[in-house]
Amino acid sequence: MIPSDKRLGGEDVRSNIGLIQRWRRSRPGRIVLSSVHYLLFACAVLLSVFLVDRFGLIQEGVNLIWIANAILLAYLLLTPRWKASIYICIAFGSLVVGTALVNDSWRLNLLYNVLDIGEAAGAAWFLRSRSAKLPRFTDPSYLLRFVGIAVIASPVVAAVCFTTIGYVWLHRPPGFSFLHWVAADSLGIAVVTPALVAVFRSHLRRSICSHLNATLLILLLLIGSIAFSTQGPLFIFLVYPLLTVVALRMGQGWGAISLFCIAAEATWCTLHNRGPFLDPTPPPGLQLHPSVLLQLFIASGVVLIYAISSVTDTLRATDRKLKETACLHELITKNLRDVVILSDFTGHRSFVSASAADWGGWRHDELLVHNSMEIVHPEDRPAALRIVQDIRAGGEGALLECRVQRRSGEHVWVEANIRPMRDPTTGIAMGVLNMVRDISQRKAAEMQLYEAYRTLESLAVTDSLTRLANRRHFDQKMTNEWRRCLREQAPLSLLLIDVDLFKLYNDTYGHLRGDGCLKQIAEAALDVVTRTGDLVARFGGEEFAVILPNTPSAGAMNVGREICDTVWNRQLVHCGNPPGYVTVSIGCATLVPALGQHSGALIQQADDALYAAKRTGRNRVCTADELYEEQPVPQAS
Repeated sequence: MIPSDKRLGGEDVRSNIGLIQRWRRSRPGRIVLSSVHYLLFACAVLLSVFLVDRFGLIQEGVNLIWIANAILLAYLLLTPRWKASIYICIAFGSLVVGTALVNDSWRLNLLYNVLDIGEAAGAAWFLRSRSAKLPRFTDPSYLLRFVGIAVIASPVVAAVCFTTIGYVWLHRPPGFSFLHWVAADSLGIAVVTPALVAVFRSHLRRSICSHLNATLLILLLLIGSIAFSTQGPLFIFLVYPLLTVVALRMGQGWGAISLFCIAAEATWCTLHNRGPFLDPTPPPGLQLHPSVLLQLFIASGVVLIYAISSVTDTLRATDRKLKETACLHELITKNLRDVVILSDFTGHRSFVSASAADWGGWRHDELLVHNSMEIVHPEDRPAALRIVQDIRAGGEGALLECRVQRRSGEHVWVEANIRPMRDPTTGIAMGVLNMVRDISQRKAAEMQLYEAYRTLESLAVTDSLTRLANRRHFDQKMTNEWRRCLREQAPLSLLLIDVDLFKLYNDTYGHLRGDGCLKQIAEAALDVVTRTGDLVARFGGEEFAVILPNTPSAGAMNVGREICDTVWNRQLVHCGNPPGYVTVSIGCATLVPALGQHSGALIQQADDALYAAKRTGRNRVCTADELYEEQPVPQAS
């Protein structure tokens, strides 16, 4: 059992709060709360009538400031539209009761009440007809609409109606009635409506909790009492500076409340023939009624509060946006895989994102100390410097793939997106924005892909058995060298090599040994043909070809004889060949390409020379020059 005097624990408190919240959301709870709100609103309107009657009358029933309309307008601007008729009825009833208690003329009171209700309801309808948003007096567009409709147009329309009826019915001077109606209602709406809206929408409790803010409010009220209790204008100059400080520090809500309190103090003192507005000896031509001076003073305070609220709201919105931007920037830079670097044109960094330590291993302070070009690979540094100089001259930057040094000393490939950092006002480049991305894995993949491509390309032009160039590669090489020698008018030689009696070799030793024999002949040819630019290829079957650019016939013959000797020296047994070993026959041809001639002519000459070598006993080299020598023309008989 828990003792009855023990305090409720945290769970019990939360449970009670939950019960209260559920009750407030229930239908009986909503009805009770709404009734309380309506009762408070009725009391506020009724109290405003008594206050004006007690403190706001100067003479002949004319008010300095009328508050009831301002209270109704504030509620109509904040409440849902379906509740507007309820508040209008409550306000009308409260005005009827209040004015009946302070004035015996019920007809005149009814006229006042109808015009007051129409004035506030009309202003609210026009202000909320275009938008359902709540009032925001720091918004310049809404403030202009509020001043034009609620502060000027609505009181003027009501004053015209009152002046017309008063002139016809009560025979009152139209000018006096019009001016004082407009001044009293305009001041009331301009001062009280924004104050109530600010009170209902602001967190006033947070501002008053500060000792300095509370001291400022007390000091402002004290200075106001002194300023409007004394005859001279000495202390009145201290009111607006303190009011400005309150509005700047505590916001529009407390600024409007402070202005309302100052207006109440000024009205009280002026009605009791005290204060700076009751100058016994005014200058000639400046004899203004004290009520006019008081209304001008309050109107100046309204303009001051509006101006300060607009500026401070803009500054707070800008500050909030800057904080949001800074938080977003920090969030992005912390989670961005790319490294963001800001530096000047000399390479000195002013900002480096935290992601630099993830791949570079550098500490943040080390990166700020190092020059940007120090960690760039010496071979890639000139390209980076050219981009920076181009940006300095007005360029837009470029992408650069370069190598940078890690803290461990190794270099990694990065992609640097180098862009200008321009002055927002002049547009002149004042630094370099460098967004660096680690592409070492991509580079490794590219190298693997390149190697795979080269391997595939090599397989496409290589004979799989002998590892020599295949026929496709031979044709490409022959075409290219033919064109080059045509341009340079240089000799091009070709050797066609054929294994003697190779079919008999395969029949005797089998195809596997035949493949080995072909490999041996390919190696023998490669041992002889070592000059760069020459090509040994498998021409087809047991035939091989050697392309010898810039080689005359005599040089080609020498190469052919060396190949024959090398194959013979390998002593590859071939019992079906009369010498007893594997031998080759070679046809040699040389041409200087001419216009209109095709490379096939050279191949044909080498092929004819090869068959000549076969016919003349094999294991030898024959040249096409011997076959195509000019023969004597036979004489006619």
